[in-house]
Amino acid sequence: MLFNGNKTFDRDVIAGIAGHLGGTRVAWDLFLEEDFRLRLNGMDRWQGDGVIADFDDPAVVRALSGCTVPVVGVGGSYANEAAYPPGVPYVATDNFKLVKLARDHLIDVGLQRFAMFSLPEAQESRWAQERERAFRTLMAEDRMEAEIFRGCETSAASWDAAVQGQIDWLRSLPKPVGVIAVTDARARQLLQACAIAGISVPEQVALIGIDNDPLVRMLTRIPLSSVIQGAHEMGRTAAHLLEQMLHGVRLSNTRILVPPAGINVLASSRFQAVKHPHVMRACHYIRQYACQGIKTHQVAEYVGVSRSSLEVYFRQELGCSVHDMILKSKLEAAKAGLESGERSIADVALGCGFTSTQYMHLVFKRELGCTPRAWRDRAMGERTAA
Repeated sequence: MLFNGNKTFDRDVIAGIAGHLGGTRVAWDLFLEEDFRLRLNGMDRWQGDGVIADFDDPAVVRALSGCTVPVVGVGGSYANEAAYPPGVPYVATDNFKLVKLARDHLIDVGLQRFAMFSLPEAQESRWAQERERAFRTLMAEDRMEAEIFRGCETSAASWDAAVQGQIDWLRSLPKPVGVIAVTDARARQLLQACAIAGISVPEQVALIGIDNDPLVRMLTRIPLSSVIQGAHEMGRTAAHLLEQMLHGVRLSNTRILVPPAGINVLASSRFQAVKHPHVMRACHYIRQYACQGIKTHQVAEYVGVSRSSLEVYFRQELGCSVHDMILKSKLEAAKAGLESGERSIADVALGCGFTSTQYMHLVFKRELGCTPRAWRDRAMGERTAA
């Protein structure tokens, strides 16, 4: 298996391959680098029987061009049929459907303006250009201009300039606007740029990424909405194709497009048409700091109005109190933390600003009709069934 395990998409494909092996009687001995990195040195001398590989990487395609054992490619879909590798069965994430699902979600929450944050053009990121093409097609169908910003590659040396470029672009967009980022990593950068520039998310900029990367979610103050790629299904499909090829079935030029598995909708794209600037500014602050245990008077101080005035504005605009909004944000963060299954209930309660596990239990029972444990078990059960 030739994949880079430092990428969520690749790890999910690998997990799908493992799922196929676990659900069948196939007894494969798998070769992966021990640090899960993709290395091609010595591939010409490898004595294996078959390969499943990341064909988004041009170096992998070149290295396997003369391969004499069965090969299954995994990667992004292409609008141009000629862009697919010839003679190789290929399992693709459907780039058009990924972008369409993200845009449909932004339309559903009431937005009318849209933009995309992409990557600089490169052979290694052809999938990003395909997502740009999908975005342009969708916007053209609605007779709208496709606003796309690629920014620059980020590094320690270029970080400040990159963030400033993102801020300048965000400020130039008419508001409110829905932005689709081609990856969660790019979406995380925009969330940071919005925080630095004082741009409210999602009231001014509603943001959605692609990958549903749990690590990115832990690194953002505002929980990030994301399209879930069908990477597990891609891995299972690729393993099934290779199994057939190892039994003599000819599958050259077979192409299978796997649609997205859904959307994980969180705070970054839950747009509400908020008109009052004090309410907009307060919501922006709450989404960033609710889990740090902020109180209503701290929100009022940040906005620069009295507590009583802010409460009136909230009732008029949102029909709830400032405290209700703080609690809602903490509850959303807690739900996401429980669904990941990576932390204990006590750790989730502490990390989301609840004073105790018992208090979080009370809030879950009152607001959701179930306990935190029941919520987590249900989410994990649904994930296993998928």
